[in-house]
Amino acid sequence: MRVLGIETSCDETGVAIYDSEQGLLGDTLYSQVKMHAEYGGVVPELASRDHVRKLIPLIRETFQQAGLEHGDVDAIAYTAGPGLIGALMVGASTGRALALAWDKPAIAVHHMEGHLLAPMLEDTPPAFPFVALLVSGGHTQLVRVDGIGRYELLGESLDDAAGEAFDKAAKMLGLDYPGGPEIARLAELGDVTRFKFPRPMTDRPGLDMSFSGLKTFTLNTANDHRDEQGQIDDKTIADIACAFEQAVVDTLAIKCRRALQQTGMKQLVIAGGVSANQRLRDRLEEMVKKERAGLYYARPRFCTDNGAMIAFAGCQRLQAGQTSDLTILAQPRWPMDTLESI
Repeated sequence: MRVLGIETSCDETGVAIYDSEQGLLGDTLYSQVKMHAEYGGVVPELASRDHVRKLIPLIRETFQQAGLEHGDVDAIAYTAGPGLIGALMVGASTGRALALAWDKPAIAVHHMEGHLLAPMLEDTPPAFPFVALLVSGGHTQLVRVDGIGRYELLGESLDDAAGEAFDKAAKMLGLDYPGGPEIARLAELGDVTRFKFPRPMTDRPGLDMSFSGLKTFTLNTANDHRDEQGQIDDKTIADIACAFEQAVVDTLAIKCRRALQQTGMKQLVIAGGVSANQRLRDRLEEMVKKERAGLYYARPRFCTDNGAMIAFAGCQRLQAGQTSDLTILAQPRWPMDTLESI
């Protein structure tokens, strides 16, 4: 089965064509980062308008990249949520319109299920069952995965997602948007021993997490080291970035280890934008080695929002006989444990 995937949940416009036998045939992506950087974060109305401008040209480019004629697919998958409602509507209405025009079935895909299944695009994919850490700008969740649509929420952030905390901490330090990559870059230059940040909620049982306190700790630490002009020297910024990143990574690793131990699983999957963080990957590699478990993740390109993960996730459900009706479905909030299993 050949599926066109469309992703427009936030500030990336992603289009891909996935073939169940041949793999990924075409994959294009446009990021709005430069546009939103001027405002220090994503502006929903601007994001929606840019998706309108970029989506059709990207669809044409993807078919050309795949060497296919327009409409030469078996079905269309589009992100229906969660995400920004205006941005979601652009992809959902386009996907549904193309399905009607080409007389093809369509399916609404859950954005986080797309992230969850993205590591299966790799040469050595994980096999069910496994524990998944979904960690992005909008979500931080530990999920038991027994199959597609068979999800049990084990724990989640009670406030900010880890990716959101990265961006806000970066803003406190005067760094550019998006903040996560900036924090990671500066952390490489920092002294990990200078500041000791807390590891929130690791001293109590359970798998829930919290990152809002780390933001406050970051702000207080930064304010304590400002000069009379309110500036912080570059070395101190790098040291704070290093301490912050290490605290987030340690917290996630501790919770992942507990999840593996509590479930008895021997496979850990990490997915979402923050899963591209190299320090997180290295820390989890150390942890799973001690637990005699395996770690799986997607290549960096497929960690952030992209059309390939939507095409792949949609293909799995379409092959199981699932389709969506003519309704243009867009849900800014959509619990993943409500999805139908296959």
